[in-house]
Amino acid sequence: MERKVVIAGGTGFIGRYFEKRFLEDGYDVHIISRKDKHLSWLDHTGIVAALDGAEMLINLAGKSVNCRYNKRNKEEILESRIETTQILGNAMYACENAPPLWINSSSATIYRHAKDRPMTESTGEIGTGFSVEVAKAWEQSLFSFKLPRTRQVALRTAIVLGENGGVMTPYLNLVRLGLGGVQGPGDQMFSWIHIEDLYRTVLFLQDRPHLNGIFNCSAPYPVSNQVLMEELRKQAKRPMGFRAPSWILEMGAAMIRTETELVLKSRWVLPERLQKEGFEFRYDTIDKALTHLMH
Repeated sequence: MERKVVIAGGTGFIGRYFEKRFLEDGYDVHIISRKDKHLSWLDHTGIVAALDGAEMLINLAGKSVNCRYNKRNKEEILESRIETTQILGNAMYACENAPPLWINSSSATIYRHAKDRPMTESTGEIGTGFSVEVAKAWEQSLFSFKLPRTRQVALRTAIVLGENGGVMTPYLNLVRLGLGGVQGPGDQMFSWIHIEDLYRTVLFLQDRPHLNGIFNCSAPYPVSNQVLMEELRKQAKRPMGFRAPSWILEMGAAMIRTETELVLKSRWVLPERLQKEGFEFRYDTIDKALTHLMH
């Protein structure tokens, strides 16, 4: 019998990679999205049929946070996460044979701006502000569903590094333009994970039926912004890079319709639970990850 997996919001940078890897691993992949060729979010019956008998549901859906946080965008960022999670939960209730695992995206940005110590699942302090409220509401939406035969996991994912898309593209463009110096103070921490390790995390959780709840999904060796930019320049063979003070970043972010929080917030997150359970990262250091992605 064919193995089946359902990816909700599967047309983004992570979703496309997951689809490719699951197909390589012999899965029948069903994607729910707003695009015509996939299952529609409005098709309750179709979603229930796709979920019935699937090995797992992975929900990545939500409007990109790479935009200005004006009133309309804020509403769309929040609603796109809550509504889709509610649609999936209601479909799970309607399944005769619901998937035994539901993995829902969350964000490592749920923790406070941290320069003093790293944040783990057990000792991390939840932050304040719009992005934090979104992540909290997203997790509450997932765990509000009581599914006796389904494990629910929220992945507090750090910044995902991959070849085609995500943050690598703008960072590399800056470096190639000679703007790959320190951004802001430079001591803000950058927590990250290689996209293949994110996929391997999903398989790891699938194989361990005793695991559920919240997991930090980030490489074990986060780096400062200064170290990140040095490593990017090294890999791109650009020895020099102009520094970008915070005020320049604010101006630039306004021009390209994004927010400086994506660069200036200090995300210092460690994957305590994954490591305690024995997960081994293939790309545990930033130089390994960037060497692989850029060459």
